[in-house]
Amino acid sequence: MATEEKSVCESKHYETIFNTHAETLRNFVYYKCGSEQQAEDIVQEAFIKLWKNCAKVIYTKAKSYLFTVANNMFLNEVAHQKVVLKYKQQKGSSVSNETPEFVLQQKEFQEKLQRTIAKLPEGQREVFLLNRIDKKTYVEIAEIIGLSVKAVEKRMHKALVTLRKEIGNI
Repeated sequence: MATEEKSVCESKHYETIFNTHAETLRNFVYYKCGSEQQAEDIVQEAFIKLWKNCAKVIYTKAKSYLFTVANNMFLNEVAHQKVVLKYKQQKGSSVSNETPEFVLQQKEFQEKLQRTIAKLPEGQREVFLLNRIDKKTYVEIAEIIGLSVKAVEKRMHKALVTLRKEIGNI
């Protein structure tokens, strides 16, 4: 009960959270993006957001809050980079061998996939992205997020079942 009474807004508690989770959070983001600078920037922004919202965040939920914020920031940056890349591609080559119908179907599929991944519970989404995007093995994922390999396998199975159910229609 004593930990529930701790306030994230008190600098000593905030500092404890930082000292306890900053390195793990940086590694988590680094594993996702592969850039130390980007990982450090995202971690810094996540801690800034924690400080700004310290009155709303329960001390025992601070780690979860930080990882969620960092993951969302990473996903937002990836989405932004895709938009930039798509714009550059469209600007560079307006001629395409693909039919407009195919391009539309592909776009709809990508949007549905992104929405479905975004709707996955945090644990399933984290495992899915670490495995499919970062090419991490279940053992590596288990070490990163502190779960057993069986728990990682179960989360991945549930994520795949959800994705197949939601996207199977296309």
